[in-house]
Amino acid sequence: MIRVLYIGDVVGQPGRRALHDRLEHVVDRDKIDFTIVNIENAAGGFGVTEAIIEELSELPIQAFTSGNHIWDKKEFVDNYEHYEHVIRPANYPAGNPGKGKVIRQTASGVNVAVMQFMGNVFMPPSDNPFHCADRELKEMGDAAKVIIVDIHCEATSEKQAMGRYLDGRVSAVLGTHTHVPTADERILPNGTAFQTDIGMTGAYDSIIGFRPDEALHRFLMNTPRKLEVAKRDIRMTGAMVDVDEATGRAARIIRIQEKVDE
Repeated sequence: MIRVLYIGDVVGQPGRRALHDRLEHVVDRDKIDFTIVNIENAAGGFGVTEAIIEELSELPIQAFTSGNHIWDKKEFVDNYEHYEHVIRPANYPAGNPGKGKVIRQTASGVNVAVMQFMGNVFMPPSDNPFHCADRELKEMGDAAKVIIVDIHCEATSEKQAMGRYLDGRVSAVLGTHTHVPTADERILPNGTAFQTDIGMTGAYDSIIGFRPDEALHRFLMNTPRKLEVAKRDIRMTGAMVDVDEATGRAARIIRIQEKVDE
C-alpha cells in the first residue's frame, strides 16, 4: 500500500508559506510516499514563475499540476519544457507547451502517474476531457498501476461525471479549481477514490483566497477590480489517498486541512 498526498490550489505567498510551514510535517507524520501540489495560482494568485518552481522544488513534492491560469506568467510559459514534473490539462489543443501527464517513482520504486484534464462547463474552450482521458490512458498502457487524475473545472456535476467515467480505471479522481473543499470524499464502486474539490492552500479569511473587499467590488459594481491575495487564516488543504500498488485500487481517502500558526 502506498500513500499519496494531493495539496489543493496554492494561492500566492500565503499558500507557499503554508507549504513551507506544514508540508514536511504532514509527509513525515502520515508517512506520505508521493506528494502532488497544484500551483496554478502560486504567483500572486495568477500563474507561477520559475523562481517559485525552484523554491517549491526544495520541498518533498514529486509532481506539480496547474490549470487554466498556468499561462498567466509568460516567463514561465516560455520555459515550460524545462520542467518535466509540471503538467497542465492534457486536453488543451495540440501545439501548446507542456504536457498533460507525468510518471514518477516513489522512494521504493513504485511508478505513479499523474494526469490532469480541464472541464468544458464555464471554462476556457478545450478538447473533450472524457475522450482525452481515454486517449491518455491508452497511450500510457501498463506503465503505472497507481494513477491520480486531477479534474480541473467549475461544475461539480462535470467533476463527478469524470469520477464515474474513470471509476475502476484510475486510483483517484480529485477536483481542483474552485478553491472550496467539498465534504464528499469516498471510494466509488469500482475502487477509485473521489472528491469533488480538494480545496485551496492559502488564506481562508478571504473570497477564494483574495481580499473580500476587492472581490465584493466586482459583484456590487459590475466593473473590473484588481484582486489581491488575502493574508489571514492560512491553511494547507488537500486529500490523502491510500492505494494498493499491485492493483491500483484505492483503499481510503481522507480530507486534510492544516492550519498555519500566525
